[in-house]
Amino acid sequence: MAAPVVVILAAGQGTRMRSETPKLLHEVCGRAIIAWPVAAARAAGAGEIVVVEGPDRPLASSLDGQVTTAVQQEPRGTADAVKSAAQHIDPGGTVIVLNGDHPLITAETLRGLAEAHARSGAAATLATAVLDDPSGYGRVVRAPDGTVERVVETKAPGDATELELHIREISTGIYAFDGAALLTALEEVQAHNAQGELYLPDVVPAIRAHERSVTAHEIADASELGVNDRAQLAAVRAIAQRRIHERHMLAGVTIVDPAATVIDVDVEIGQDAVIAPFTSLHGATQIGRGARIGPLSTLIDAQVGARATVVHSYLHGADVGEGASVGPFSFLRPGALLREGAKAGAFVEIKNSDIGVGAKVPHLSYIGDTDIGERTNIGAGSITANYDGKNKNRTHIGAGAFVGVDTMFVAPVSMGDGAYTAAGSVITDDIPDGALGIARARQRTIEGYIERRKQRDSGERKPEEKGKNPAGEPGDR
Repeated sequence: MAAPVVVILAAGQGTRMRSETPKLLHEVCGRAIIAWPVAAARAAGAGEIVVVEGPDRPLASSLDGQVTTAVQQEPRGTADAVKSAAQHIDPGGTVIVLNGDHPLITAETLRGLAEAHARSGAAATLATAVLDDPSGYGRVVRAPDGTVERVVETKAPGDATELELHIREISTGIYAFDGAALLTALEEVQAHNAQGELYLPDVVPAIRAHERSVTAHEIADASELGVNDRAQLAAVRAIAQRRIHERHMLAGVTIVDPAATVIDVDVEIGQDAVIAPFTSLHGATQIGRGARIGPLSTLIDAQVGARATVVHSYLHGADVGEGASVGPFSFLRPGALLREGAKAGAFVEIKNSDIGVGAKVPHLSYIGDTDIGERTNIGAGSITANYDGKNKNRTHIGAGAFVGVDTMFVAPVSMGDGAYTAAGSVITDDIPDGALGIARARQRTIEGYIERRKQRDSGERKPEEKGKNPAGEPGDR
């Protein structure tokens, strides 16, 4: 069977979303709604994917550039939308048509429909479902021989009769057609409905009028229906999230509490990784084998190596090497790289910096635009001052160095291998290998200071002390 052309209808206004964002660009688990059926069509082996969009709502920018787009110039209904893609339909092949607001559609469903259509020998095959509450969906009216006679829309009063509204079998909006039969029927569809639109389901009687049959293929999972408002979006997101969790858990990942865990569709997680509660994994995040993430951690487009740990921290565009540790309460920003066995401890912020193998930034530090060598230890409260008000400058700290607590490096500045800084230093000049950098005021000890302060406060200062400050120096108080 030749690979079918898949036409995805995405020109609708989506007004029920009540949003300035086009409906199909709302996200479900890290992927725009429209990108879900595109991904399913590609996985099902589509020969070409055609997305029909509106003139004022382009969607191509949210896709991967591997689809063809067609434009429906005016909102004249679903049949007119398919006609907009007519030049891409092969009369001798199979074409599958579905709506772009079906984020839960699977490749298996599309393959099953294509296979059922090929077996039936029919000119068209509809994917249908039986619902307890079919409100809002087009009803499938069967002929006496069990084939599909027509689909009755229910969008507006008068579209369907009272008897037809009691039918529970609905059209899912997913069709398989012989290309030639579809193209012919599209030219014959008329706007005989309350909306004055050209409905795609009206191709069914047009095809039957040419003595060709139309069959139904019932899908097992009725959850693969569309999204019309934000309530349905939330319901669809919950189903998609459950599927994502199940996929990872069946692959050997421990998700301690799925109900308290958010994982986007494109996140990759290695075997034996553990995802603790209240963790969110987004975008292109990749988690290595045996890593432990969370609790209460958020990772966006982050890379975490095997056996690394991230506890109660926020990572965005960061790269954490094998066996490295992060947190708690750390913030790793884009460009942060922790190499194998490195550590970013409590209340540490790192941005655009390379932390060497086994190096440690244990706590209460800001490291920006910095290169730190292997096995170096950064004392608490240390800062690399990377911004001079106009430019960002780098700090270079060598291997095996020891940075005393509360050290500030004013970039650009370098510290050599095995060098030390004294606690409380403000380093503005380079420190050679093996040297000690000290940059702080010399300590003075004022004897008797407390007694003099008490005398001042009680007004008992001696005559000779008048005109002196509490430290015993001349000058105003």
